[in-house]
Amino acid sequence: MPEKIVELDLELSILKEQKNKNYLELDKLVERRDKLNQQFQEQRTEAQRLKDERDKANEEVKQLKQERSEAKARMRDRIQDLKNLRQEVGALIKRKPSRSFQSLQEEFEGIEWKIQTTHLNLEDEKILVEQVKPIETQINVYKKLDQLHQRIEALESQLKAFETKGKLCHERLTAQARKSQETHQKMLAKIEESRKTRAEADAVHQLLLQTREKTKQIREEIDGIVRQMRCLKEDMRRKESIEKMQNEETIRSKIEKQAREKLKHGEKLNWQEFQILAEKGVGAQD
Repeated sequence: MPEKIVELDLELSILKEQKNKNYLELDKLVERRDKLNQQFQEQRTEAQRLKDERDKANEEVKQLKQERSEAKARMRDRIQDLKNLRQEVGALIKRKPSRSFQSLQEEFEGIEWKIQTTHLNLEDEKILVEQVKPIETQINVYKKLDQLHQRIEALESQLKAFETKGKLCHERLTAQARKSQETHQKMLAKIEESRKTRAEADAVHQLLLQTREKTKQIREEIDGIVRQMRCLKEDMRRKESIEKMQNEETIRSKIEKQAREKLKHGEKLNWQEFQILAEKGVGAQD
């Protein structure tokens, strides 16, 4: 086998080995790229879930802020109402009778009983009615103070309830705001993680494309070498055929010469010598 064909055959073996290695590398790269793409999708899904969770927490924070503001507004209203009622109480206390409510009530009831159970003339009844009026006025001061104190207690109870609600809203608001911030940081970390994964997947894909291109070039080189070896072998076969024909012709010429010499000397020809001379148009009788 010519040296060139040997060289080409060796080069072909090396290229085929490299091609097979590239095919294995391509399989690994495809698997790696697909795994990274799947990982990227999972990370983006998780980032979206965290965003939804953060948005929900933010919405709750917004709602709680509104509830807290409403509670504060109602507290301000109740505080103003309490201030007004206490001012009324202060004004009434200045008019508070020196006698106790019980003493006034007993006197009032005694006069009322006397009016209702005693037969009185108009003049006496008029005198008793006039006596009861200032007592009733003083009793009404006590009653008004009692009503005001009841309203103050109710307002203080409402104020305490709104204060408690405001504190609860603030505590829940703080917790949700903290949760929103933590979830936001997790979301940003997951987005950054997905960005790196996507970049790695793109890099692997580019390497895959480069390896495919190299493999394509190797296949083209292999095809070129195969064509070159085929041409060399065909050329070698043609040369061998020509050489064989030339050798055969030399042998035939030698046999023909030898046969002619035998004919001159009247010697007997063998079959091959006879055939060759016959092809040349030379008979044995010549």
